[in-house]
Amino acid sequence: MKWLPTGLTDLDMILGGGLRPGSVVVLAGPPGAGKTILAQQICFANATAEHKAVYYTTLAEPHSKLVEHLQGFAFFDADALGPRVEYVHLGDMLRDTGEHDLEPLIDEVVRKALDDEPVLVVIDSTKMLRDFVSDQALRMALYDLSSRVSHSRAVLLLLGEYTPEDMQTGVEFALADGIVQLTYQAREPVDRRGLRVVKMRAATHLGGTHTVHITADGFEVHPRVESFQPEERPSQNRRVPSGIAGLDAVMGGGIPHGDATLVLGPSGAGKTIGCLGFVAEGLARGERCLCITFQDTADQLIGMAARFGWDFETARATDRLVLSHMPIGNLDLDVLASAIRHGLDDGTTTRVVIDSLAEMAHAAREVDRFPAYLRSLVSVVRAAGASFWITSETRTFGPMEDPLIGLMFLFHNVIQIRYIEHHCAEIGRAINVLKMRNSDHDTGMFACHVTAEGISVGGRMEGITGILGWSVLRDCHIPE
Repeated sequence: MKWLPTGLTDLDMILGGGLRPGSVVVLAGPPGAGKTILAQQICFANATAEHKAVYYTTLAEPHSKLVEHLQGFAFFDADALGPRVEYVHLGDMLRDTGEHDLEPLIDEVVRKALDDEPVLVVIDSTKMLRDFVSDQALRMALYDLSSRVSHSRAVLLLLGEYTPEDMQTGVEFALADGIVQLTYQAREPVDRRGLRVVKMRAATHLGGTHTVHITADGFEVHPRVESFQPEERPSQNRRVPSGIAGLDAVMGGGIPHGDATLVLGPSGAGKTIGCLGFVAEGLARGERCLCITFQDTADQLIGMAARFGWDFETARATDRLVLSHMPIGNLDLDVLASAIRHGLDDGTTTRVVIDSLAEMAHAAREVDRFPAYLRSLVSVVRAAGASFWITSETRTFGPMEDPLIGLMFLFHNVIQIRYIEHHCAEIGRAINVLKMRNSDHDTGMFACHVTAEGISVGGRMEGITGILGWSVLRDCHIPE
């Protein structure tokens, strides 16, 4: 089947391919949800000189104001106004409409659809028609409109500030081939918008509410990662070097390919340096890497890597390294998942790093959703044939606490870096492998050092107490 693309690749995927020519789609949502911006963005993406887009307004804001609001968006093209995107005001027809008569309005829309053969017809807002005619007259008019316009093969897009109650009883929704619901939720510090496909005939759409952002580029939608069901790739039965000196030997030869590895540790213990070492190892082997951070900017990471002799600047310039900084203040789980998904699209990325999971979980404020989200994210990365390296912060002082209670099973490998008290009045670092799924590993505690070459694993430590986190990790050896 040939679909009409919306101009938004991820939205087409959510819809199950795009919009079907000749279909009627209702775009419903409260004020501020993005209905008008999305509809106009679809118009500019599809309109041509041969098959224009016609945008009808009922008693909405004047066209001059609509155009003024559009000028700040990247998709807007002033040269398209008129020849490719035409605005038509129906207000005068509505003022002259009798209580039971929308026929002149319907005839005008149908005539233009048949004569001009537009690719898209938008009516903004259809709900406002309820103020001019009876329910029975509206029902007959919309049935007439949808059946006649469908013969032109144009997509008929009906916009309205419909409530959930309206969607249960409105004739528009009974006639529609597709129903797309937009939502708006006031939330500090950043408000949240969403998109849900309630109905889409002849298509397999992605369920759930997907995150929407409105930026200078226009309407952006980020699919809910739980909606994906990626196919598992067969194991390649090989090991991936970690880039941390001495750690591969402790892990039985390295990290099994495609595994998700979690590195736990307090602030300052070396988790970020370990991330950089993992990335540097991949780059040295000619791999492509993706690194996502919430605190350090891309330039800060490049500078940090340079202190250990790793040239991330050149790797970024040649597109072998993608550094994505997502400020913690407006972090969104679906935006993060989209960044990872698109980073894996071409199949060349083999290492994915997130620093750190604790920040992500705290900022997202979606406690109930987080387990399913994290499970799906791990599956997406694994299905793409990449290895996942994630850090998470633990308590700095006192006994270790588990920051991911009930979620540790999602990771194939768990590594722990901790501070240790030495009797010589010094604080050191220790590292151990808590878990490796389907792989032998050394269960001992090893010295851990931050050197000029990055993180390194030293010799096995003896006489240590507090290994299981019931007390502070201490070296019981009394120095001579």
